[in-house]
Amino acid sequence: MLDHFGGGGLDAATPEALARSGRKVLDQVLARAGDRSVALDLLAADALVTLALLAQAQTAPGQLGDFAASVLRDVSPPT
Repeated sequence: MLDHFGGGGLDAATPEALARSGRKVLDQVLARAGDRSVALDLLAADALVTLALLAQAQTAPGQLGDFAASVLRDVSPPT
């Protein structure tokens, strides 16, 4: 998963950076064949978004709902 984050370590990660990394990995998943070969990358995307939400809850819990909504809008495919 750290390969997808791009360095700096998770300890220095901001919620926004984690969410961006999750979106980047999800974009890579969506660009590839929809078979089992993308499973680990899909799990990495899920973990990065989960960590983004956790980081937001720890740093600014009062803004978690708004942050979660913005992450959901960002990772949702266009309709």
